[in-house]
This record gives sequence, structure tokens and C-alpha cells, in this order.
Amino acid sequence: MDDPSSPPWLAWAREIQALSQTGLTFTQNEYEIGRYQRLSEIAAEIVARYSELAQESLQQNFLAQPGYATPKIDVRGAVIREGKILLVQERTDERWCMPGGWADVGEKPSEMVVREVWEESGFAVVPKKVIAVYDANRTGRPLEFYHAYKIIFRCDIISGEPRPSNETLAADFFSFDNLPPLSMNRTNERHLAEVLAHLHDHTRPTAFD
Repeated sequence: MDDPSSPPWLAWAREIQALSQTGLTFTQNEYEIGRYQRLSEIAAEIVARYSELAQESLQQNFLAQPGYATPKIDVRGAVIREGKILLVQERTDERWCMPGGWADVGEKPSEMVVREVWEESGFAVVPKKVIAVYDANRTGRPLEFYHAYKIIFRCDIISGEPRPSNETLAADFFSFDNLPPLSMNRTNERHLAEVLAHLHDHTRPTAFD
């Protein structure tokens, strides 16, 4: 992972944890199990050394990730009304982003974004196009431990009114040239620039990393 925004120790810890998780999935040899568990411990030690996170809780979290190590998926809904974009204010940092979140197992990406937009903003929408697929760790999530992809859907409003939720303080529409403070891990200027480009050119192809 040659991302200049990500410190080398984080890239090393990610790779070691992924090797450990994948190895524990496929091995049945007790000696190899011990080695892969030790790799997980080393990854936790690295992260704990350079962050404020506790090594024990990190280790428990790593071991709770079963199966072959793959990226997580974050979906976001780009909802436009009268040239303005719908943003929600996150309770965690009181900053603003496109509604969305982590994909759930067993749910289609298009269904996921519809549910997330409804739950976080109060608007019922229908997905129309995939605007972009990004490597989320390289576009706004440099210190997120697990590797993630971000899928941004353009969505049209069917009905609804803006309202807060258990995850959001508010929902509102903003001009692209007058944006509130952004929750950069969730939505950043690159994401919104691509949304705006698609708004101006409906034939624009999907962007991807």
C-alpha cells in the first residue's frame, strides 16, 4: 500500500493482520495456528504502539474477523434537489457527509444505499447510477485500519422530509460552493467534485480507482 497519506506502520499492520486472518482461515495445523495468532498479536502491538487504542481490544477485534481478508464496503447516496446536495450531520463528529454507511451481509448495494439514505435523512430514494467506486483508505480514511471501498450512488428523491436519526443530528441541502464542515472520513471534496461533474454531464462514465 504505497499511500503517502497513510503512515508506514499502519500499512505494515494491515498487511500482517490480513496475512494472519487468511492463514487462520485455511490452516488446520496447530503449529501454524500459533504462528498466525502471533502475527495477529504483532499487528495489534504495532497499532497500539502508535495510537491510543488498547492492544487487548485490538487483538479481540482482529480475531473476531473470520474468513479470507477482504475489503469492507461503504455506500453513499448522492441526492440532488434543485442543484443542491443532501448532507447529514453525523453525531460522532458533528460534521457533514452524504448519507450512507457500511454494507450489511446479505443486502444488495442498491438496497443498502436506499435504506441508509432513508434512515439517516428521512428521504425515500431510488438509485439511478453508480457515480464512483473509490479505494476509501486512499480518499479520506487514511487512519482507518481495515481496508475499504466506497461506492457512491446517484439517487433521485421519491418522497420524504429532512429529519435527524439516531446516527445524525440533521439533514439539509447545500450548494456545492457553500458546503458545511465535512466529515472527511465519510465524504470529502474529491467525492463531491465527482458528484458535481456527473450532475453537469449525465453521460459521464463511472469514476474508479
